[in-house]
Amino acid sequence: MRKQIRTHALGRGAVEVTALGLGAAGIAGLYSEVPEEQAHATVNAAWDAGIRYFDTAPHYGIGHSERRLGAALRERPRSAYTVSTKVGRRLEPTDAGGDDLANGFAVPATHRRTWDFSADGIRRTLDASLERLGLDRVDVVYLHDPDDHAEEAFREGYPALEELRAEGVVGAIGAGMNQAEMLTRFVRDTDVDVVLCAGRYTLLDQRALTDLLPAAQERGTSVVIGGAFNSGLLADPKPGARYDYSAAPPELLDRALALKAAADRHGTTLRAAALAFCAAHPAVAAVLVGARSPHEVRDCATQFTALVPAGYWQELRERGLLPVEAPVPSEEPS
Repeated sequence: MRKQIRTHALGRGAVEVTALGLGAAGIAGLYSEVPEEQAHATVNAAWDAGIRYFDTAPHYGIGHSERRLGAALRERPRSAYTVSTKVGRRLEPTDAGGDDLANGFAVPATHRRTWDFSADGIRRTLDASLERLGLDRVDVVYLHDPDDHAEEAFREGYPALEELRAEGVVGAIGAGMNQAEMLTRFVRDTDVDVVLCAGRYTLLDQRALTDLLPAAQERGTSVVIGGAFNSGLLADPKPGARYDYSAAPPELLDRALALKAAADRHGTTLRAAALAFCAAHPAVAAVLVGARSPHEVRDCATQFTALVPAGYWQELRERGLLPVEAPVPSEEPS
């Protein structure tokens, strides 16, 4: 018996997402080149697996992600899927040459990124995203990584998103970051529908459990979890595995190996446990996986729908590998 990939409403309910979504950074050549046909096949495999939520951004492959995702979805009924993209980085053409690997993407450096959370910049960036996607609307827009631009993001960027939502240009608005603290401020001080928290609620890092997730529950704000595998360490823990985009420190590798050994003892996989843990919190509406091939996306869908034995969570708590206050699937409300 396997779980189903359910659908959840975001925030006030104007937009729905499948509980498992495809993060489209991988198909834009994250870390290494991904051929066009492979990117297209990956999106098709996600669709065949029942995934209907797709997340992208101008930052991912300096536009490659949006163009490839839009091309792959072009023949699908627009009402059948949900797309989120992000604002805060404008793309400007450049003839500098070379590649974009310094920013993590194996694509030609045809554009440069410029931080811009101004009201005008938000609208210009979204218009450019719609052109690359080949769509007349997106469902969700996130302020992307405003860590060092908080004043402009709260003063201009967020109000611009509120206006876009009021005008019906987008259905839901939020912020996406690799930290929990500022996302908590967005939840408490604004009327966002959803926040995307990457890497801060996983089997290795539960920082979002302290303030962000309780605040989201209290306010009725949805949370989307990215980075469930912490850049790969929880997918395949071994020397050289990445954690937060860099080589994993030895102590975290040891912890991940202990989590994997426990999964082996209970007849499950660490990948299944990592995804199940993220999805179990009642504030979480969806978990994004960053697959870059049809095989990876099919595996993620299989792992996401697997049932993880209750004994696994019990062992983790008894060994101090998981906080007792963290919700686990066996305790998830129906």
